[in-house]
Amino acid sequence: MKKDLGNIRSEYLRMTLEEDQLTAEPFTLLNKWFDEVLKSGNPEPTAMTLSTVENDGQPSSRIVLLKKLESESLIFFTNYNSRKAADISGHVRVSALFFWPELERQVKVSGVAKKINDLESDAYFHSRPIESQIGAWASPQSSEVSGRKFLEKEYEKFKDKFKDSETIPRPPHWGGYAIIPSRIEFWQGREARLHDRIEYRKKKDKWEIVRLAP
Repeated sequence: MKKDLGNIRSEYLRMTLEEDQLTAEPFTLLNKWFDEVLKSGNPEPTAMTLSTVENDGQPSSRIVLLKKLESESLIFFTNYNSRKAADISGHVRVSALFFWPELERQVKVSGVAKKINDLESDAYFHSRPIESQIGAWASPQSSEVSGRKFLEKEYEKFKDKFKDSETIPRPPHWGGYAIIPSRIEFWQGREARLHDRIEYRKKKDKWEIVRLAP
């Protein structure tokens, strides 16, 4: 069955991104944009499409949630035995994309990913709901399973295992990654598809700023 989607389009008229709105480095502007998207009503403002590269060169993408924005990195958490972690182990270069339709904006981040330290992973793990902590033990992420009942059985097994524990330990196979960018592009939708695209490129210890054609 064919479906023609060519007539689906939106006009972007809300905002602009001019040079006088820019900051010397990208993280100040990224923080500002996050402040604005958090107020926009977006149901998942921290959702980002994380793209990795498999060993055969096949790109692979999925949505993960950004959990911390630091001065020079973006941090997310996952199972270290997952497919994305295996990809990162073989190819540290990754890309992340935020799409915020309420503000007609995108942010594309390109860089390398590396594991954060255990103390940071412990701190975030113990801030999660108990159910999510148990789920991290129960799910062999990205592995083939026999069915939903297998996951439910594993969840109940670990729920029972930790029922008398004051603190659930962080699984050794679960923790955080920091994406350290070499490029960050800010995209603002504009009328007539003449979108604003501003890219920050890391050059040694400085950021170069260029405008890209839409």
